[in-house]
Amino acid sequence: MTVLLIFLYRLLFLPLLLLASPYYLWRMRRRGGYAEGFWHRFGEVPVLPSKRPGVKRIWLQAVSVGEVLAVAPLLEAFKREGDVEVYLTTTTSTGYQLTKEKYTALTIGLGYFPIDFWLFTSRTWRAVQPDLCVLMEGERWPEHVYQSYRRGGAMINVNARMSDRSFRRSVRFRWLLVPLSRGVTKILCASKRDEQRFKAIGFDGDRLQTTGNLKMDVTIPLLSETERTQLKHELGLGGGMVLLGSSTWPGEEEALLAALKSARGKGVSVSLLLVPRHAERREELRGLLEKSGFTFHFRSEGAAAAEVDVAVGDTTGELRKFTQLAEVVFTGKSLAPHDGGQTPVEAAVLGKAVLHGPHMTNFREIIRSLTDAGAVRKVETHEALIAAAVDLLQDAAQRHRLAQAAREWGESNRGATERTLAVIQVQLGKVSL
Repeated sequence: MTVLLIFLYRLLFLPLLLLASPYYLWRMRRRGGYAEGFWHRFGEVPVLPSKRPGVKRIWLQAVSVGEVLAVAPLLEAFKREGDVEVYLTTTTSTGYQLTKEKYTALTIGLGYFPIDFWLFTSRTWRAVQPDLCVLMEGERWPEHVYQSYRRGGAMINVNARMSDRSFRRSVRFRWLLVPLSRGVTKILCASKRDEQRFKAIGFDGDRLQTTGNLKMDVTIPLLSETERTQLKHELGLGGGMVLLGSSTWPGEEEALLAALKSARGKGVSVSLLLVPRHAERREELRGLLEKSGFTFHFRSEGAAAAEVDVAVGDTTGELRKFTQLAEVVFTGKSLAPHDGGQTPVEAAVLGKAVLHGPHMTNFREIIRSLTDAGAVRKVETHEALIAAAVDLLQDAAQRHRLAQAAREWGESNRGATERTLAVIQVQLGKVSL
């Protein structure tokens, strides 16, 4: 069954790729940064060192910035062990840039994940020669998984999640999904709910294990007071409070600008820091800010010459630093018409008062846990966001209660990294060199 399905997949993939390529090439050009390493996607792997006796090689795939940040403890642990080396791939240009900034010393090579066509994928497999493949979250690409299956290799899916939308789609196509995922030897689920969903689709229980969400084990370097002051100065933020829009999407920025206007109208000393999920939207945001009447500055343009009302963090990999400047944080992609949400974990771990919309389906278990801990506040509409942001900015006691609950939640939910590493070590022990 698996062989027949992969044959059909290969037959259909190339014409579908050709049809979709104009859109994806346009999107890549719009985002920028894809020229370097472009041929990695076609199996042209960067030069890797020869495999060493007694050292096992892992190919680790982390799709974008969030996943790239989450794998840091794994890479550090592998480096300490000394008998494991890692080739790290990612899919997005922002993720690739971040790997170069953070992980050059922790890996034997960095590259883009190949297009999931048999020619490109098999070329990459031959070049990398991994003893174990580790996939972050939903990266179970059929051709990639099949290459592991036919080579008799080991493949682990860590931090495996299944959103409401993915679950509905997977139930409909379980006859296709389960056979094409046969090459995944272990699926380490982010929550019990995720594990139950994989079982409901038809995955064998002996392949499933709940190890927790790696993103909850995040370790964030803290800025000193001097560094915080310097960063605020560079962004053009004044000495008052900061309202942060974290990984915002269209429509949410307008609500946050309205919250800024309302709070200042009530005498609150506050500035707005917007960090859009996609930095290429900067010109769209520039037009919005010009109409707002507020003064503004974009981080990508260097240090601000003077204080501004609104700073835009349109750079890669700095959200954790920006979050440390804020008193109140709104988690983006969570208000209609958007769905899925962006991660609230970093803001919670840093002890911030967090607001989120009703559409956090990609983080359902995390939000449920945070809500039970009294560590977040939900807003249903754009108008409710405006009112809640102003309320929190005016109420120091309420901010403190949310922040303290968030810190305690973060401390109580650690341990996923150790559990994940234990399973990886068992799988590596089964691999013969």
